[in-house]
Amino acid sequence: MGDKAVGFVGLGIMGRPMARNLMRAGYSLTVYDVVGSAVEELVTDGAQSAGSAREVAERTPVVITMVPDSADSEAAILGEGGALEGASPGSAVLDMSSIAPATSQKIGAACDAAQVEFLDAPVSGGEPKAIDGTLAIMVGGKREAFERHKEIFDILGSSIVLCGGYGAGNTTKLANQIVVAANIEAVAEALVLAKKAGLDPNTVYQAIRGGLAGSTVMDAKAPMIIEGDFKPGFRVRLHQKDLHNALLTGKDLGVPLPVTSLVQQMLGALINDGKGDADHSAIANFIEDMAGVTVSGE
Repeated sequence: MGDKAVGFVGLGIMGRPMARNLMRAGYSLTVYDVVGSAVEELVTDGAQSAGSAREVAERTPVVITMVPDSADSEAAILGEGGALEGASPGSAVLDMSSIAPATSQKIGAACDAAQVEFLDAPVSGGEPKAIDGTLAIMVGGKREAFERHKEIFDILGSSIVLCGGYGAGNTTKLANQIVVAANIEAVAEALVLAKKAGLDPNTVYQAIRGGLAGSTVMDAKAPMIIEGDFKPGFRVRLHQKDLHNALLTGKDLGVPLPVTSLVQQMLGALINDGKGDADHSAIANFIEDMAGVTVSGE
């Protein structure tokens, strides 16, 4: 199969377009997901299917995993039928999932023991940047492994930074998720206030986006809040999971994260309200409900 053979485990909102970008760049892909329809979609595009992560690793020298949380990464890599069972010494596992840094360190140690290269390489940018191949990729692991597999990251992202050893990619991702969550919450408060004051939220957004308040988050999420369009690019329940991991990491390190904790509770309330699969811009729904006003309403 040659050097251009890559395995991909986890074909969700992010994994599917990432896998497609690798195929477009000339890589031969072997894919696996617990959801059969996701596999069929990629097979239609030209990928080969496998029956487990182990089988993917048996057939490819590099396996990318893109799964929801720590337990999923452990299962896909270290578990029964996992990638490490099928991997040969000298092969590589690139875990692009957003998980707890301590779990990345555990997986990295297991890979070291099996003489398999490991990088934790979570991403930021949501579905639009996964489709465009312009993700920000934060990597933890050994520099030699990073240099060897950077060509793959260059296809998937536009910003690729080696942040430190195992777990450093995911610690950086948690820092990213804190900033994004607090930003969305602030944008939501601002637009709800503007709406209840009788102003046009879009006019307020246009007036402030060019000043110090402007941000990538605002430009991505304010239009969604204004339109009342919460179709997921990144789901509420996944951001709640990330902030949970941030709080656990903060606890381990003795770092209070008071605003992170507050927004995490808001996300938890939205999940209880049946909005776990909405886009994380639905943080606005929490503020709207408290204020008794809808930004997108008349």
